[in-house]
Amino acid sequence: MGNTPDERPGPGDTAQLVFIFYPGSLATRVTALIGVVMAYMHRDAAPEWLRSHYRFQIRTFWLALLYMGVGVLLTLMLIGFLVMLAVAVWLVVRCVKGLKYLDRREAYPQPDTWLF
Repeated sequence: MGNTPDERPGPGDTAQLVFIFYPGSLATRVTALIGVVMAYMHRDAAPEWLRSHYRFQIRTFWLALLYMGVGVLLTLMLIGFLVMLAVAVWLVVRCVKGLKYLDRREAYPQPDTWLF
């Protein structure tokens, strides 16, 4: 038998998928739900540096849900669409920053932050 590459996902592969799923949820909402379930499922077995990413991803999901809910309520005052646009930008920036730290295999600094 020849040498076959290891087919198992490496540390960080699941977290990378979650960071990709979240911006994808701007088009199809179900990807955010899949992403947060994946983050919850993998966080306990992850090394410490990776656990900070899962914590950040879970927090991102719940904060995005809260912020979008506020945006929906504010659509009655005609400013909700601006709030929802700001949340979309916030989500993309958080995911890009997360991917940057993940690519360097570094823990996410301050995973409990409300902003970026």
